[in-house]
Amino acid sequence: MERPERSYNWASNRARYEYNENAVGKDGEAPRDEKLESELFEQASENQTSLDFSKYESIPIRVERGEAPRPIVTFDAADLHPVMKDNVRLLGYAKPTPVQTYSIPIVTSGKDLMACAQTGSGKTAAFLIPTLSNLFKHGKEWAQPRPAPYEQRQFKAEPLVLILAPTRELCSQIFDECRKFTYRSMLRPCAVYGGADSLSQLRQLERGCDILAAAPGRLMDFIERGKIGLGRVRYLVLDEADRMLDMGFESVIRAIVEKKGCNVDRQTLMFSATFPRAIRKLARDFLKPDYLFLKVGRVGGTTSSITQNVVYVEEENKRESLRELLNSQPPSRTLIFVETKRSADSLDQYLYERSFPSTSIHGDRTQIEREDALLAFKSGQCPILVATAVAARGIDIKNVMHVINFDMPNDMDEYIHRIGRTARVGKSGLATSFYNDRSSALAYDLAKLLKECKQEIPEFL
Repeated sequence: MERPERSYNWASNRARYEYNENAVGKDGEAPRDEKLESELFEQASENQTSLDFSKYESIPIRVERGEAPRPIVTFDAADLHPVMKDNVRLLGYAKPTPVQTYSIPIVTSGKDLMACAQTGSGKTAAFLIPTLSNLFKHGKEWAQPRPAPYEQRQFKAEPLVLILAPTRELCSQIFDECRKFTYRSMLRPCAVYGGADSLSQLRQLERGCDILAAAPGRLMDFIERGKIGLGRVRYLVLDEADRMLDMGFESVIRAIVEKKGCNVDRQTLMFSATFPRAIRKLARDFLKPDYLFLKVGRVGGTTSSITQNVVYVEEENKRESLRELLNSQPPSRTLIFVETKRSADSLDQYLYERSFPSTSIHGDRTQIEREDALLAFKSGQCPILVATAVAARGIDIKNVMHVINFDMPNDMDEYIHRIGRTARVGKSGLATSFYNDRSSALAYDLAKLLKECKQEIPEFL
């Protein structure tokens, strides 16, 4: 019987630049790969070039716990390796975002960092650009030699950069960014996450792995099977750290970092949208005592570039209200949040029966279904995506115009995360929330947030 997961084109299997020492030119530069280049950089025009940077001018940024190096104003002025500067150019990044302006020089200077930045602030590039650029300079001496073909099966991958992320989607997204930033370099990125075929992930690791984006569970599994060693880790990055703790990964993360031979002589970077006590404790335990704390924007805040409409809708009228709302808007990429997996499926079915091009993603769908749904949403084939909060956390989809809270979240942190799916990296967006007495616990904080973001506050709040 043919197993579909064997032949499926997993995100973790996507092509990356394969460095060949014998092909390097006299100038020390690796050759271009036209086909891969167009795949990696074809959407570059959508990147940081079309951003409204004037919105960033007013974002408050604070560095605490010590003196920070001078922020960079342009990528050219930053202390970056020429290959990295080329890749940043290919990506069409015009100007660093606020979190990049500060974190790139901090990381380059060798300090540990705890950064509080909203999703969609350009934080993936904020840690990949400086860490990889530094490794381009020292890669040869630090990286593990590539295994010969006959050594591959016994090979234990020892990455220089380990990036821990809470969800499969975020891992494959970070891996996608790694593929771009490592283009024409000797560093080889890999991704390991659950739900996908572990054999193909192992085969990729066996060909060499210098940068690893990993979800905690699958990583632990591979470490225990002797397939990954952490003795060479120079940079440890925890992305969406608050989310990882919410999902109950703290003990696994602590075991990985403290008990599995992770190189102590490393630089550690933590990124988190919120900064509760548990995160502060994790920072104290994992970071060097002189780490810097970077706050971008209102910590736990949302951006004023999102128009927030809160409308009162009784439970039984929600579907009809949603249909009217979707019909009243010009067709645009729309993300609809529901509370349960069941309601995700039934709402998706309801929309489909009424000829709306929708698809859905939630925890019970197989990884193949999730990756397919995301591709359909990203390509615009199904511009309406119904999702549960967990499944949608950390997904970076360019140009989401409209976020709809069909079911209100249970707390404000989740509300902020959800509406942050739109207006990513300086673009403007729209968020509509269906409110009724079931969500009355949020009324006070919601009104406060709307006021802070200079939004209209409805009478019922």
